Amino acid sequence: MKMIVAYIRHEAFEPIRADLLEAGFPSLTITEVKGSGRQKAITEHYRGSELAVHLRPKLKIECVVESKDVGVVKEVILRHARTGSVGDGKLFILPVEEAVRIRTGEDGEMVLQAHEGDEVTVNGDLG
Repeated sequence: MKMIVAYIRHEAFEPIRADLLEAGFPSLTITEVKGSGRQKAITEHYRGSELAVHLRPKLKIECVVESKDVGVVKEVILRHARTGSVGDGKLFILPVEEAVRIRTGEDGEMVLQAHEGDEVTVNGDLG
């Protein structure tokens, strides 16, 4: 199993999410983050003063997939996140030693499989 962690521009998220869902990878964790890299600061004006903003907003996408599926997920993220400009983000692939579904106690790659027909409602009940 591998964990894919990608830091991307906000506008790249929706096409990535849609393609991953279509490819059979519905499970993602998304976090709004800020960071700095090669992308230069932007200058904002506030009450007549110039402010340099060095930390740029990004989205952090995390997903754990079977090792054989890493190429598909990586390709989808790169296709939609790459603009060719500084600030497109980074993608990391990390090993995952173990995974356990807390609700059932299942472990291993079975944890990564979506349950057929299971749909979770807002309050957490199965549909």
